[in-house]
Amino acid sequence: MTDQDDSWSTQFPRLFCERYVGYADCRLSFTTAPAPDHLVSRLHLVALTAQGHVVVCRSEHARFLPGGTREPEETVSALARRELLEEAGAHIVGDIRHIASHVAVSRRDQPFRPHLSHPRAYWAYALAHVDVTQPPSNPPDGEQIVEVLELPPLEAAAYLDEHDPLHADVVRLASAMGLCVSG
Repeated sequence: MTDQDDSWSTQFPRLFCERYVGYADCRLSFTTAPAPDHLVSRLHLVALTAQGHVVVCRSEHARFLPGGTREPEETVSALARRELLEEAGAHIVGDIRHIASHVAVSRRDQPFRPHLSHPRAYWAYALAHVDVTQPPSNPPDGEQIVEVLELPPLEAAAYLDEHDPLHADVVRLASAMGLCVSG
């Protein structure tokens, strides 16, 4: 944990609380320290519109920030671009900026997918300025998105809270860091 993490952990205890994730059979810890690019296996984005609104997605079963799992040979930047198109119909304007990560330490013998880092991987969160220009592409093997909303940051966090309180707190953290400003 970094000095910054000590400070943020008092404001966001739910994010910084170590936890076990059953579906992934791993232990998670949280940090705002930069994620080593080659260890990032998942990425979710606080995607900001020109109005400073956060893009949030809804499938038939959940609400969440756009993002997902890295494909073989995919860069983190390419992962961000692909997931934003698939889940939000959005294009990145500029660079992405790392916010924080859950550090996952797996108890399984093998990685979730052969190309992913194992046993230690980073489930990263980044900020990107975006233009939402089309409906989500909804590939057959991906999350089927039924609604994309652009909400002010605190409204986006409240919207996410019911289904994904960690994503809600990531939005609140980005806002507290002063990152949720129009681009």
